[in-house]
Formats: sequence, C-alpha cells, structure tokens
Amino acid sequence: MAAHSIGSATVSFGLVSVPVQLFAAGESKAAVSFNMLHKKDGARLKQQYVCSKDGEKVERSDTIKGYEFQKGQYVTFTPEEIKALEEKATGAIDIVEFLPAEQVDRIWLDRTYYLGPDKGGERAYKLLAEALEQTKRVAIGQYAARGKQYLIMVRPVDGRLVMEQLRYADEIRSIAEVPVPKTEVKKPELDLAVKLIDQAATEEFHPEKYKDNVRERIMEQIERKVEGKQITEEPEEAPKAKVLDLMQALRQSLGGQKEKPEAKPARPAKRRKVAGGR
Repeated sequence: MAAHSIGSATVSFGLVSVPVQLFAAGESKAAVSFNMLHKKDGARLKQQYVCSKDGEKVERSDTIKGYEFQKGQYVTFTPEEIKALEEKATGAIDIVEFLPAEQVDRIWLDRTYYLGPDKGGERAYKLLAEALEQTKRVAIGQYAARGKQYLIMVRPVDGRLVMEQLRYADEIRSIAEVPVPKTEVKKPELDLAVKLIDQAATEEFHPEKYKDNVRERIMEQIERKVEGKQITEEPEEAPKAKVLDLMQALRQSLGGQKEKPEAKPARPAKRRKVAGGR
C-alpha cells in the first residue's frame, strides 16, 4: 500500500531549500481500545465536565483554559490569547548544524517521520541524502508545527531522508537520579555473563521475527465474542523456581542454550550364554 503524505515542509541548509513531504514512519498497534458503555443498555457513554467546586455539569462552551502557577491558583487565557502564544507553523525545517551520527544518543529520540521529495525538490533532496551519507553526519535543526517548535534530526537511510523528533534537554532526566547501590562484580560472574551474551549474539536486527502475541490473543478472543462464543482463558504456566545464586543462574542459562548432543545408537545387547549350549 502506497504511503500517504501527512504534510509538507521545506528543509533549509545554507541557501539551499528542499521542499519535502512528511510521511508517518509507522503506527502503534500494541493497544487494543475498548469503549465505555452503559451496562444497562450497551449504549456508548459520553464524557462530561464537572466543576470540582460545586459539582455542576459544565458544557464545553462554558470552559476556559488556565495555567496552574501555584497549588489551586490559575491564570486564565482566552482562545485568542492561546492562539497568540502558539508558534506559527511556517513549514520550515531549519538546519542549524551537522553532527557525527553517533553523537546523538538514542535516549533523545521521541518520534520518527519519513521525508520524501516534493515537486521541484528531487535533485536537492538527493543531494542532501548523499552528502549526509558520505560525511557520516546527521542534520540538527528545529521545526514549527501544530503550535509548537520541535527539535529534530535528519539522517539518511537507503538513499532517502528520515526526520526524527528529539526531546529537549530539559525533558530528559539524568540517569544519575536512578539509585544504584555500590556492589562488586566478580570476574567469574562477568566471564559467564559475557559468554551468555556471545551465545545469543546476532549481527543484524530482524524485527519481523517478533510478534505481539498478547495483541493477537486479545483480537482472537474479541472475534470469538463477536461470533457469540465464550472467551477462553489461557492456561497459566507453572511458576518457575527462583534461583537465588547468581553463578548458578548464569550456569543454568548457558546450559539451557547449548544444543543437546545427538543420542548415540544403542549397542545390541550381548547374548546370554545358556547352560549346556554350544
């Protein structure tokens, strides 16, 4: 199925402008959505706003947006004021710098879009893709859309361009905030852990070999309900015994991944001598 453009923009670096189209890189199918229904008659329920002060139901036309600057205290804004605050969507992807690709850690990545050339931008598009590929660099810049300004990275993939939305520095927590007690890693344990990794190591990522078994099971059971059948419960696996000793866990992990040796053919049983026989 052909990809459908979700918008257009212009990538600018130096005095060069590249008109592009934006495409969604994918869609999440992990979550299966369920609607809230009235238990009595099965009709779908509608959301309502209720005032936390007097319990009165409030129509959407009677709402106004506010920012909580202190606990329980708000400064309010009219729709016109909100619109004035929002970033104007210029459609410009302004490139500021070019970095070695490995300088941008994966923790910064938020969302991915594909970029395709728009009319008249084919040569400039191809030029930017090949130049980034040759220099092994990525482009860093900003993009204004939907009332916000996004930090973005443009990188080459198979002769095409991918735009990745990044998080800003103040949106990322420091990993130093994660409490890790001081402990010592023993060399025998490290050697076994490295050996375990080597056993399961591969050189290429093949996402197609992984399936969302939970989603498939849910959809199968939904189909059963649609057909008027009862939902069947998955048999629960017996709880696995906990191995408290780290070395024992590593050794068992290594042993579990080793191929079982081929069974040797059984030797023919020796004939028993019968008394008085030849």
